[in-house]
Amino acid sequence: MKQMMLVVLVGVLVGCQSKVKKEEVQEAQDNDTTLSCCSNLPNRFQQATDPAVQSADDRQAKLEGMVLIPEGSFIMGGDSEWGRPDEFPHHKVKLSAFYMDIHEVTNQQFQDFVEATGYVTTAERKPDWEEMKNQVPPGTPKPPDEVLVAASLVFTPTDGPVSLNNPSIWWSWVSGADWRHPEGPGSSIEGKADYPVVHVSWEDAAAYANWAGKRLPTEAEWEYAARGGEQDVVYPWGKELIHEGKVKANSWDGRFPYDNQGKDGFVLAAPVGQYAPNAYGLYDMGGNVWEWCADWYRNDYYATCEKQGVVTNPQGPEDSHDPAEPYAQKKVTRGGSFLCNDDYCSGFRVAARMKTSWDTSLNHTGFRCVVSAE
Repeated sequence: MKQMMLVVLVGVLVGCQSKVKKEEVQEAQDNDTTLSCCSNLPNRFQQATDPAVQSADDRQAKLEGMVLIPEGSFIMGGDSEWGRPDEFPHHKVKLSAFYMDIHEVTNQQFQDFVEATGYVTTAERKPDWEEMKNQVPPGTPKPPDEVLVAASLVFTPTDGPVSLNNPSIWWSWVSGADWRHPEGPGSSIEGKADYPVVHVSWEDAAAYANWAGKRLPTEAEWEYAARGGEQDVVYPWGKELIHEGKVKANSWDGRFPYDNQGKDGFVLAAPVGQYAPNAYGLYDMGGNVWEWCADWYRNDYYATCEKQGVVTNPQGPEDSHDPAEPYAQKKVTRGGSFLCNDDYCSGFRVAARMKTSWDTSLNHTGFRCVVSAE
């Protein structure tokens, strides 16, 4: 199973990479073909009813645990020495007001969804080879049926320093790993009702959002909210480096991927709301777990948006393209996780992007939801 699945894994995790030089940005963009973007992406989980006809009581319940993010404009894109090519060029975005969950969706909230609907997550289903073979190079042989089993990606620290260019060293597909068993068989979420749900694919997250009468945030909405109304910030908490001053987020404390000293109080995921919120009252916009966004991922998306001047309520590109893994269809994730630090990916920056195959789940990826204000 590993030989086949690692083809997908390389692209899933290539978003967490080392620092790049700014002069590499234009070169990377020049080597790719740009397509029209910023048009509405069809939602495969269309709401059954128009939100406009919901009762006031229904809307009140839906907005519980959310905060209003006011309309406004901002300059979207990378900053600091950790900025990567796909975070550039900067471009201006104008957004309408929306509500956002103050924290990541928790195990308890997801359990309520599963109990109400009987939903079975991607990690709990046997893989469909007919679907998977579209994400690997043509001619890739079908693996034996005995290895096509329900599984999810689980992180395991290494025994010592290793090359940071080969994520397969610390990630492995574990049969029986899912949202109820975040570290695999034998683990559980007992006593962790307020932890963020993980091992959810984009499909799982979108299904929950639809059930809850919400939606996943666009990438632009996510970054705008993470900035907390400030343009000149690098992190949700401001400019101070994550390892300086008081503890600000759940991240990797030490040398990745083998030495986590747990100075922030946790080695893996933390319960939601453990650290100070940003200026909008949002918790864990940096660190803890990566969060799914609605948008498809394209490495050249920002370049196309920049050419349009001011982009209003961008919905992401119409399709996905990652030069590192052109056959995989990827969605954007944001926010970093408990595995991020400045020596590796600095994923907790407000502008940091990651790309993950829409049908892939990991034990450091979850989500939060939004609702349009109008």
